[in-house]
Amino acid sequence: MAEGFSGKCLCGAVHYTSTAAPQFVGQCHCVDCRKTSGTDHSTHLVVPEEAFALTGTLKYFDHPADSGHIVSRGFCPECGAPICSRNSSMEGRVFVRASSLDDLEIAKPHMIVYASRAPSWRHLDPDLPTFAEMPDKAPRAATGTG
Repeated sequence: MAEGFSGKCLCGAVHYTSTAAPQFVGQCHCVDCRKTSGTDHSTHLVVPEEAFALTGTLKYFDHPADSGHIVSRGFCPECGAPICSRNSSMEGRVFVRASSLDDLEIAKPHMIVYASRAPSWRHLDPDLPTFAEMPDKAPRAATGTG
């Protein structure tokens, strides 16, 4: 897959492919990303929905983001591994969790959001655009939140 990528859950019950390269990769330190990742942040790869194909069944948890938009987070019902999310304000996009990728090298973030919520011990790459919250003018597609 020259441009695209693939991934799966921990137990292998859910697999996916994207025929497109990520449009954007964002690292998010919001509370929702922290709580659903098992660590202090999440990294999401944004792809067009038409390029994303999934085999297996996901269970979804819907929750309002800080913006009030609903984020639907999909995870494997067998092993609990987070796979992707969708934001009600950004139809046509899928936010794939970097933690589920077969090759993490494609997940280098383009920006960091909600940096104000990162713990003091987290190193934030000084070479990346970094925002205390979700910026108004930056691509909101950077994360599965907001």
